[in-house]
Amino acid sequence: MKNKIYLSLGSNIGDRAENILSALSFLQSSGFVEIKKISSFYETSAVGPKQRDFYNIAVEAGTQISPYGLLALIKHGEFLLGRKKSKNAKRWGPRLIDIDILFFGNKIIGKDSFAARLDSDLILPHKEIQNRLFVLYPLNEIAADFVHPVLNRKINAILKKNRLTLKNQKVRIINV
Repeated sequence: MKNKIYLSLGSNIGDRAENILSALSFLQSSGFVEIKKISSFYETSAVGPKQRDFYNIAVEAGTQISPYGLLALIKHGEFLLGRKKSKNAKRWGPRLIDIDILFFGNKIIGKDSFAARLDSDLILPHKEIQNRLFVLYPLNEIAADFVHPVLNRKINAILKKNRLTLKNQKVRIINV
């Protein structure tokens, strides 16, 4: 049985739309991810230092690999698509491509669990979902009724509650 997963993809360097489409193509052609739904593209203000706006989407997919296998696949894909990891990389800095695992079914892998200590890059669900309109808007489009397994609230309820408190984050739907 395939695990239902939700991913967030974003880019703010070069041809942002093409970067995201290339990442989708990589994921689908890997044979490990079957894409089911793709949100519209959203142009969103960057969180952190002043920089070019991002394009973001959310994706619902299925996979039979483990959460750690999926993370390894994503990191490999980001590398192949040109994302460079450097010691001087700024937190929340510009990204050619950024792929985050938002949810892996209803799995909860926290920073305090044994599994998470083996790989500190993996926390599920993603710990910042409720603080990022650039994730909530596209995710709400494809999974409004999905219940966040930690917050125990539907995505549309999280968006409705946080839309006003996060109003400094600009989000608009675009045609690509």
